[in-house]
Amino acid sequence: MLRKRVFWFSVGLATTGAAITHFSLRDLWTDSASLSYDLEQKFQNLETRVSNLEGGNNPTSHERMQAI
Repeated sequence: MLRKRVFWFSVGLATTGAAITHFSLRDLWTDSASLSYDLEQKFQNLETRVSNLEGGNNPTSHERMQAI
């Protein structure tokens, strides 16, 4: 009788631990993927802005001052 209770307690404890671990790791994986995607988007936006600044034909203020 005691062995049976210990067995079922162990099974329940192991199942609960596995469920908690599963949900915790899934949550961490989601956060990691979200952070990675967010950083990728920010760097892509930054690259676009730098590309627009470098490719623009607008003279900079330094070039305007030399022209005067």
